[in-house]
Amino acid sequence: MKAVILAAGKGTRMGPLTDNRPKVMLPVANRPLLEHIIVILKAAGIREILIVTGYLKEKIMEYFGDGTGLGMNIEYIEQQAQKGTADAVATVRRWTGTDRFLVTNGDVLAGIQDIKRLCTTEGDVVLAAKKVAVPREYGILYVKGKKVEKLVEKPEKPASDLANAGIYVFDPVIFEAIDNTSSSSRGEYEITDSIQFLIDSGKEIRFAEFEQWQDIGFPWHLLKANETMLNDSEDIQWDIRGEVEPYATLKGSVAVGKGTIIRNGAYITGPVIIGNNCDIGPNCYIRSATTIGNNVRIGNAVEVKNSIVMNGTHIGHLSYVGDSIIGERCNFGAGTKVANLRHDNRTVMVELAGKRFNSGRRKLGVIMGDYVHTGINSMMNVGTTVASGAYINPGEFIL
Repeated sequence: MKAVILAAGKGTRMGPLTDNRPKVMLPVANRPLLEHIIVILKAAGIREILIVTGYLKEKIMEYFGDGTGLGMNIEYIEQQAQKGTADAVATVRRWTGTDRFLVTNGDVLAGIQDIKRLCTTEGDVVLAAKKVAVPREYGILYVKGKKVEKLVEKPEKPASDLANAGIYVFDPVIFEAIDNTSSSSRGEYEITDSIQFLIDSGKEIRFAEFEQWQDIGFPWHLLKANETMLNDSEDIQWDIRGEVEPYATLKGSVAVGKGTIIRNGAYITGPVIIGNNCDIGPNCYIRSATTIGNNVRIGNAVEVKNSIVMNGTHIGHLSYVGDSIIGERCNFGAGTKVANLRHDNRTVMVELAGKRFNSGRRKLGVIMGDYVHTGINSMMNVGTTVASGAYINPGEFIL
């Protein structure tokens, strides 16, 4: 079976993290989210993939090429304008031919066995489904037995907790449905409307319930996915390829890349991944669920906890970073502190794209774009977003 990955969007709800990269290229366990999806599809028996690109497509194409490095055959097609998921699927009509094919959003992670079960379930359309705690935040399936009878997008009073997981197996009949799909109130062509057309036409629409599934719609979902991958992935090689000085301490699962030096007094508790050509310590503390990219400098007396630090960033001495996502080539002045805990037990609110969202987390630090510079003794409050290229003055407190 062939697979299509929808990867055309920017991901505006990721804030400054997607200023310079598509959402699917954000790092999880030191590899792009899209790479994890491709590896999962390969393990499920799929070898041919078409990636629907759009925003900053060259970043995707340069990284993956023709897929040879992953043992895959990867092709690309551009969605000229982001007019919705149905429009994106319509672009692959000639490539898929007359066979059934899988379609997945580029921002969801699923289990290998779940994908296999989806591919072997019969039906004109088969939807991946997952039970969720807050159904009103998702598209919801109303089902009878294994048949889907109705799709409702974010219902106010949901009568089902079975969410559309954004992964599908389609018979070519889907293209006829797309041809009969009208634009939504958002001015987009939604694949769920196309599926509802098929339901109303009497086609057989079924679902496969997933055990492992994670939607990555917001920055804090990256932290959760990062932690999950570090703890559960069987694909990570926990090798020490760099230099570890004799008085550094590494406990648990820790991976250290080529050319990296872990200096004396560094204390690292896994699971932690550190990339290539990094300079870590001396006398720093890197705590679990942290991934550090390539060419990163972590200075003396720095503490980093449950965070993603991207390539080329320098975190100067006497700094603290917790529950945060730090973009590429940022530079932290000495004594930079990131607050990550609400003391009133309320969850952290975050402003993204001009709207405020509840992260659902008591602990969440900063969401920082690329090329940010902080001055000495600068401070950032919980849930702060910092735009790419920003300069923070010495001693400044950012809300």
